[in-house]
Amino acid sequence: MSKALRRARPGHLVRVVFALAFVVPLMAATLAAAPRSDAANKVTVTMVTDTAGLGDQNFNDLAHKGLLQAQKDLGITPKVIESQDAASYVDNLTNAADGSDLTVGVGFLLTDAMNEVAPQYPDKKFLLIDSVAKPGNVASVTFKEQEGAFLAGVVAGKMTKTNVIGIVGGQKIPPVIRYQVGFEAGVKSVNPHAKILISYADTFQDPAQGKELTLAQYNQRADVVFPIAGRTGVGSFDAAKQMGPGHWIIAADTDQSQLGADYQLCYARKGVGTAVYTVTKEVVDGTFKGGEQVLGLKENGVGLETPGNKVPADVMALVGQYKQAIIAGKFTVPSTEDELKTFTPPTI
Repeated sequence: MSKALRRARPGHLVRVVFALAFVVPLMAATLAAAPRSDAANKVTVTMVTDTAGLGDQNFNDLAHKGLLQAQKDLGITPKVIESQDAASYVDNLTNAADGSDLTVGVGFLLTDAMNEVAPQYPDKKFLLIDSVAKPGNVASVTFKEQEGAFLAGVVAGKMTKTNVIGIVGGQKIPPVIRYQVGFEAGVKSVNPHAKILISYADTFQDPAQGKELTLAQYNQRADVVFPIAGRTGVGSFDAAKQMGPGHWIIAADTDQSQLGADYQLCYARKGVGTAVYTVTKEVVDGTFKGGEQVLGLKENGVGLETPGNKVPADVMALVGQYKQAIIAGKFTVPSTEDELKTFTPPTI
């Protein structure tokens, strides 16, 4: 369907079924605005992935987990459209909006497509993760990745044996940069003499390159590496396993123990699945509203988790002190490279 035809199409009609088992004919505009009154008519939520797709064991899978939890708890009908390339974002969001009550765009890279598609469906609801869209019918959820990453940096800075720490990024987009600089700030706050190596793959979907970049950092004496790279970061675990014990990974977004529990030190949690679930529930409850939501430590949108308890108690106690200081507003974690340049490590 051409863009012109999409813009010209009338509002979608919603059939309202009454308990007396007859349908009252109404004007199309009235139908479009009418609330749901049939409990059996489930809310349909379609998630559009970025090009890493399902199976990235990271960002998209985390969003999908939230969608499936909403299906279990709320009875919604979940659907997924996987994007093969960036050129398909507009078509995929359009196809999703055609048959859904809520369309979820997973990731910063869908921002432009969301800004194009959402205005064409003013009677539909949208969710964009990791970026802010302009249309009023889009709920935009972003995170203070830098705050969770700061805590991960504290762990890395205290636990490195070589004083060399690595970061492997996917694409250099704002959420990844927030992760990077927050992590750097955390390291420098507890270990100002540590050397930090930074490499970017320029892709979120190349595990082989992730392995190569991580091995290069290990070969420069890094013993803790923080991959912020989606599917590319899967290769970082392969590198750690190849190098053997004493080579650690700090995961981003979600627990990746399944990739190598013996090598995952901890992970910087990001509530992508929680955002999908929460906004879906708002649609079901009729409380959805567009606009921006920013989730940090205070909102429990990010955090630090230690499955396997590989981080010593004294280090976790220090992490807790920094966490409370951030929540209390005693200092602000930098979120850009310019802010990092002027950042003064706090005294805890």
